[in-house]
Formats: sequence, C-alpha cells, structure tokens
Amino acid sequence: MAQKGIARQQDERGAMEASFWLFTHSLMELSGAARQKRLQEGLSASLFLAVAATFQLNDNQVAILINASTPRFGRRSGDREKRERRVAERLGRIAALSHFALAVFEDERAATDWLSRPNESLGGQVPVMLCETHEGSREVRRVLHAMEWGGVA
Repeated sequence: MAQKGIARQQDERGAMEASFWLFTHSLMELSGAARQKRLQEGLSASLFLAVAATFQLNDNQVAILINASTPRFGRRSGDREKRERRVAERLGRIAALSHFALAVFEDERAATDWLSRPNESLGGQVPVMLCETHEGSREVRRVLHAMEWGGVA
C-alpha cells in the first residue's frame, strides 16, 4: 500500500511540474506587453501549487515568495490588488528564470533541480527564492549567464 501512495504522490508532482512548465512556456512565448497583461489578469491557485510542487517548496517558502505573511495586504481592496500584482510579478520572474535555466541546462529536470537547491555562488541561497525581489532574480540571472558562457559566477 505504501508504494501505491508514493507512486500517486510522484504522479501528482509530475502533473504539477508539467502544469508549471506549460505555464512557463506559454508565458514566455508572449511579447513583453502581452506577458505583463497576462500576469495582471490574475493567476489560478493551482499555479501556486504547481510552483510549490515543482521546486519542492515548503509552506514557509511559499508564504515568503507570495508575500502571504504580510498582514497589511488584503485589508482594503487597493492593498489586495497591490499584493496580487506583486505575486504575479514574482511568478513572472520565476517563469522567466526557469525558462532561462532551461535554455542553459537544456533539460527541465536539471533546470528545476538547479533552481531548487542552495547555490554557493548565491551565498548559499536557493535560486528560486531569490525571485522574491527583482535584484535577487537579477543575481540568479547573472550566475546563469556565467554558466552559459563558461565564466566564473
């Protein structure tokens, strides 16, 4: 019975990963303006689950990435809209970096694994978690560029 449960969890995770990569590919096919519009239209809750499953994030990491722990957001509709916009921006950064990592590694699993593990070139931080800020995602991109060109990060 335990093996069936493990197999089912692996199948579910695989489906979530496929969902994330489908979102990423479809988003990156859009022009910059169309991509921004798509992100502003809102994102489904299932996408958050897909991101968590793909990068094996725990609840605390997900809360940090989507800024769910900030109590000041969501009190007024204007605050909620700002929060949703920030979450969409972060998911857009995750998608863009994932797409770039895929170009560097040429394999979704390798890209996902690299983005999910602490990286010495990033001060021991997990690359996907740096998507919380624009500056953090820029640092991840810098390391990926160095890897792509064979340089030192």
